[in-house]
Amino acid sequence: MQSTHMLRPVLRAQAQRRCLATATMSHASSSSAPAAESKRAAAIPLSNIEAQWALLTPDDKSSVADQLEELQKRDWKLLSSDEKKAAYYVAFGPHGRRKPVHEKGDGFQIMLGTAGLVGIATAIFFAIRAAAPPLPKTMSKEWQEAMNERAIEQKMNPITGITSEGYKGKGFVQ
Repeated sequence: MQSTHMLRPVLRAQAQRRCLATATMSHASSSSAPAAESKRAAAIPLSNIEAQWALLTPDDKSSVADQLEELQKRDWKLLSSDEKKAAYYVAFGPHGRRKPVHEKGDGFQIMLGTAGLVGIATAIFFAIRAAAPPLPKTMSKEWQEAMNERAIEQKMNPITGITSEGYKGKGFVQ
């Protein structure tokens, strides 16, 4: 019984060495100096974190997040409204991956760009139409009406086509 009692401090020291060897520097420094971190985190007020968040360094942001994480472990009824707002903003605010793709005011520029591209496409369409050869003679209205008359003479498609009873379509006229 006495030997196991003597081994506990040795085992505890080995476990601490192993943990320190595998821990990152920021984690090891935060666990070894909690008072220094709390002083650093306390220097950043949580009252208006939305306005300050963009100006904070990554270290300050992580210290604020750690501070809020510690605050959230307590009873939520004891937290002030500023602390609750700060916790919500840090967790779900429009920063990082949740930052909007388009900034405010970009909609007008997007609309102008889209209108410009549609205008360019329209200009290209009419330029190609102007440079294209004239339509073939078979596309004229007279030719298509003559094709309708010829189809009626030949009794073309008597079931559903132009020569069927009660046909009301245009036939070959476009």
